[in-house]
Amino acid sequence: MTRILLIIVSLLFLGALLFAPLAMVFISAFEHGLGAWFASFTDSDTGAAIRLTLLTAAIVVPVNTLFGICAAWCIAKFEFPGKSMLITLIDLPMAVSPVVSGLIYVLLFGAQGWFGAWLQEHDISIIFAVPGIVLATMFVTFPYVARELIPLMQQLGNDEEEAAITLGAGGWFTFFHVTLPRIRWGLLYGVILCNARAMGEFGAVSVVSGHIRGLTNTMPLHIEALYQDYQMSGAFAVASLLSLLAVLTLIIKTLLEWRMGVHHR
Repeated sequence: MTRILLIIVSLLFLGALLFAPLAMVFISAFEHGLGAWFASFTDSDTGAAIRLTLLTAAIVVPVNTLFGICAAWCIAKFEFPGKSMLITLIDLPMAVSPVVSGLIYVLLFGAQGWFGAWLQEHDISIIFAVPGIVLATMFVTFPYVARELIPLMQQLGNDEEEAAITLGAGGWFTFFHVTLPRIRWGLLYGVILCNARAMGEFGAVSVVSGHIRGLTNTMPLHIEALYQDYQMSGAFAVASLLSLLAVLTLIIKTLLEWRMGVHHR
């Protein structure tokens, strides 16, 4: 009886806070039919927002993946001074508000920032431009791959790598033929989470973007702009697309969790 009650409470809670709002997004998006939904994406500003979101994710995810692998390798395989500090710094973006993260880059690269004068002299734009959006997104997403790989590498240990090196394998050969196959599912899991956060980031990007339509608005910012202009059909259409990407990410994440469970058994 208690188990059934807990299940019902959990489902009601999820329904009220997750499924009902998500359903309303899709109901509102397709209220005027599929044709109107597709027509919403013919707007040039909407297309620019989608392209910028995908471009940002395409830059941020590979860079954070490379950083995550390197950081996890160092932390899991070696002992060195400052190891605890490195772990703390990796966790920092999860503790700091995304708005504060964006403000950090404004203070560094804005017109009145530490490097603002030098950037203006050399005609380099970071704030209110794509580089600032990429940097802010990279900051808030870089823990995901590292944080997924560190405990996995620590759990797996060093035995197989040490055996490969003893048999004469080099460092790169050992990584690609021994370490990488063992962490591949965890790595993919971290990459998917990083990509989901990169596409959906609002707070940090909002601070550094300048909200320039057609230039620096990502999909979350464009949704806000359309909503404020009372363009509800367009706003819900873009929101539904972003939600579909999120749902697809969750499906892939669930499949990976299942695959990881089968692999470990």
